[in-house]
Amino acid sequence: MTDSRAASAASTTGSHKTHERSPWPALWALVIGFFMILVDTTIVSVANPAIKAALDPDTNNLDNVVWVTSAYLLTYAVPLLITGRLGDRFGPKNIYLTGLALFTLASLACGLAPSLEVLIVARAVQGLGAAMMTPQTMAVITRTFPPQNRGAAMGLWGATAGVATLVGPLAGGLLVDGLGWEWIFFINIPVGIIGFIAAVILVPQLPRTAHKFDILGVVLSAVGLFLIVFGLQEGEHYSWAAWIWAMVAAGVVVMALFVWTQARSKGEPLVPLALFRDRNFSIANLAIAAVGFTVTSMALPQMFYLQLARGLTPTESALLLVPLAILSGVLAPFAGKLLDRTDPRFLLVPGLLLVGGSLGLYVALILNDAPIWMFLIPSVFMGIGNAGMWGPLATTATRNLPPRQAGAGAGIYNTTRTVGSVIGSASIAAFMQARLEANLPGAADASASFGGGALPPQVVTGFSQAMGQSLTLPIVVIALGLVAVLFMRRPSMIRPHGAPHDAAPAQAAPAAAGE
Repeated sequence: MTDSRAASAASTTGSHKTHERSPWPALWALVIGFFMILVDTTIVSVANPAIKAALDPDTNNLDNVVWVTSAYLLTYAVPLLITGRLGDRFGPKNIYLTGLALFTLASLACGLAPSLEVLIVARAVQGLGAAMMTPQTMAVITRTFPPQNRGAAMGLWGATAGVATLVGPLAGGLLVDGLGWEWIFFINIPVGIIGFIAAVILVPQLPRTAHKFDILGVVLSAVGLFLIVFGLQEGEHYSWAAWIWAMVAAGVVVMALFVWTQARSKGEPLVPLALFRDRNFSIANLAIAAVGFTVTSMALPQMFYLQLARGLTPTESALLLVPLAILSGVLAPFAGKLLDRTDPRFLLVPGLLLVGGSLGLYVALILNDAPIWMFLIPSVFMGIGNAGMWGPLATTATRNLPPRQAGAGAGIYNTTRTVGSVIGSASIAAFMQARLEANLPGAADASASFGGGALPPQVVTGFSQAMGQSLTLPIVVIALGLVAVLFMRRPSMIRPHGAPHDAAPAQAAPAAAGE
C-alpha cells in the first residue's frame, strides 16, 4: 500500500513537472516558420512589378504575374484540412519540420527559376510546405496553453503577422532594388535553417491521436477549390466566356457535394461539422475568410499604383507601411491579454472598422492624387485595426476546441483564411483588369506594358483611377466580416480582472499537452 502511494506520488510529481514546462519557447520556435510564411506572401506583393518586368515583359495582362501569388495560395489552402489531421496523427513537430524543409528547398527553386512558369510551379511547392507548417502552430497553442490564457499566446501570433507586414515589404523593396527579385526567395534559406534547428530543440513531441483520413473529402475539396479559383483568375483573360462561368459553377457544385459528404460520413470526416455548432467558431471562420480576402486583395492595387503611377521604388512604397507594421506588432500582445478578460467583439468591431475605414481613406487619396506623405495616415489606422483583428479572431475560434480536435480546428480555420486569400487574389486580378479596361479602353492590346517602370503621363490618371476603384472590393468584403462578428457571443470562460481561474478548463489543457 505504501509502495503504491509512493509510486502514485512520484507519478503525480513527474506529471506535474511535465505540466509545468513552459509552452512559450516552443511557440517562439514555431513562430519563426509562421513568420517566414507571412513574409513570403507580403514580400512577393512588393516584387510583383519587378517579376513581371523580368519574366513576363511582353503582355499587359496583370493576371499572369498574379499566379505567382495565387499558385502559392491555392496549394497552401487545399491541403490545410488534412495537414491539420496529419499533425494530430504523426505529431505536430514532425509535420512542421517536414513542411519547413520543403518550404526552404522550394524557396531555392523559386530564386533560380528561369521563367514565369517555373517560378509559379516552385511557388506551388512552397505553398504545400506552408500548408504543412501553419496548422501545427495553432494546434500547439491550443494543446499547451489553457483556454483562459490563450489570448496572450494568440497575441504573439497576431504580433507576428504585424511585424511580417513590415519586414516583408521592406525586405522585398531593399532586396529587389539592391540585388534583384530572386533574393526575396533566397533570403528564406538561412531563416528556414535557423527555424528548423530551433524547432528540433525547443518544440516537444506532443501525444498523437489516431485518425482515419477522408480521401474522398480531400479530392472533392481540392477539385472544387481549383475550379473556382482558376475560373475567377482567368475569367477576364478569356472575356468571361461561357466555359469560365461553367467552371466556376462546377466548382460551387463540387464544394456543395463536399459538404454533403462530410455531413453524411459515418467514419471520421475531413471537416468535423460538429465544430460549427460553436457559434463563435463558425463566425470566426467567416470573419477570417473576409480578413484573408481583404489583406491579400488590397496589396496588389496599392503597390502597382505607388510604383507605376507615382514612380516610387519598391523600398519607398514599402516604407509607407511602416506605421501599420509597428503599431500592429506593438499593440497585438496587449490586445491578446485584454481578450482573456473581455468580450471579443469589444476588440474586433473597432478593429475591423478601422481596417475598412483605412481602405476608404486609401481610395480617397489615390483618386485625388494626394501627396505621398499622406499615405502614412491610413497606414497608422490600419496598424491599430490589425492589432484588434488577427489575434482576437484566432483566440475566439480556438478557445473551446477539445484537444483531440486541435489539429482539425486549426486546419479548418487556416483553410478558411487561406481560401479567402485565394479568392481575394483571383478576384482582385479580375477586378483590376476590368477597371483598367473601363478607364483605359484597349489597355490589354496596347504596345506598351504595365510593369516595366513608371507609366507614360497620358495614362497615369486612368491607371490611378482603376487602382483606386479596385480597392472598393476589399472594403465591401471586410464590411461583411464586420457584420458577421456582431453575432458573436461572449465566451463563458472569460473572467473579470482579478477573478480566480476556472478550474475545469485550466486542468484540461495541461493534461492534453503533457499526457
